Amino acid sequence: MEIDIDIFENTEAAFAAKNNTALKEAQVLFKLMGNNSLVSLGAKAANFALKLHLPVTPLFRITVYEQFCGGETFDECKKTIKNLSSYGVSAMLNYGVELKECENDFDIAVEENLKAIDFAGKNKSANAVCIKPTGLGRLALFEKAQSGNKLTKAESEELQRVKDRFHRLGKAAVVSNIHLYIDAEETWFQNTIDEIVEEMMALYNTKKPIIYNTVQLYRNDRLAYLKKEIERAKTQNYFYGIKLVRGAYMEKENERAEQNGYASPIHKNKKGSDKDYDAAVEFCIENIENTACCIATQNEQSCYLAAKSLAQKKIPFNHSHICFSQLYGMGDNITFNLAKLGFNAYKYLPYGPVKDVIPYLIRRAQENTSVNGQMSRELKLIQQEIERRKKRG
Repeated sequence: MEIDIDIFENTEAAFAAKNNTALKEAQVLFKLMGNNSLVSLGAKAANFALKLHLPVTPLFRITVYEQFCGGETFDECKKTIKNLSSYGVSAMLNYGVELKECENDFDIAVEENLKAIDFAGKNKSANAVCIKPTGLGRLALFEKAQSGNKLTKAESEELQRVKDRFHRLGKAAVVSNIHLYIDAEETWFQNTIDEIVEEMMALYNTKKPIIYNTVQLYRNDRLAYLKKEIERAKTQNYFYGIKLVRGAYMEKENERAEQNGYASPIHKNKKGSDKDYDAAVEFCIENIENTACCIATQNEQSCYLAAKSLAQKKIPFNHSHICFSQLYGMGDNITFNLAKLGFNAYKYLPYGPVKDVIPYLIRRAQENTSVNGQMSRELKLIQQEIERRKKRG
């Protein structure tokens, strides 16, 4: 079948899962998030309040948390997952706690992710789990391991414990037969994570894709890295799993490069990022027999090009090696319309205690306001659907 260029304009399908109240609440929130100055001020105030242990969680719960998270517990998530499933959309669970510093917190994160993996294995509508590496080990440790500086004996033992945590989750994912995605981080410690995930793929992806790494295509070296790793997986006879994102740390990366006097690893403009992203998607589709790819983006053009490529190559829309994913609470016009056409469509669904997920929510708000036109596009679609429902009566 041909893929219509207007594939993502159907707001009735996009917001079918939202009642009028939820739609109007989203309208108010996106109006606020469309104000960059307000988001910047709010983020600073929230971080300040967190440091002083001020009671800000109630405000977050009824605003950004409710819009972008599935709940604090699995029981709260079940209702969300069931609702998504009724429209053919699956959930990619993410325990949204990150940037911890002590061993006890890391062990708690492992146990929470093990529960998520077990839950996903028993629920076909939530057969994917995404983990944050900084929830399993210290950022400074990852960074030192990449820097080439010799680790102390204690640090070497600590790094081994981090690797053991990753492997516990990888083994559990194999047993539960689910997809385990590992998120990407900043360049100065991403190599450490890549090495761990590459080792896991070689071990656990021999029969089918279980472990997925993540590449940020706003980096100017990631397309070459992706191609190299796919070829290596072919040579070593395992399936390569990858989640393709544009990236989340552009300002931080550019600032650090300038401060430390090295060339920024980020593309000079959006055009470069877009070109590499779409090339990466096409390369994965061309190698679909040994490569499993999650197209994780809010960019409509990239999703359209990917869907069109699958149609032209006569690859089944529900092929197990290809899926699309958007953030829960955003990109509904992409997710629900793709699901309606029979594609594997997911929502990235964070969950966890409100107070622990606030750092994720702050970053998410900042990321989305930095994407030119993203908030206005979301708001426009919501307003179109509100008007459509009014006319329908």
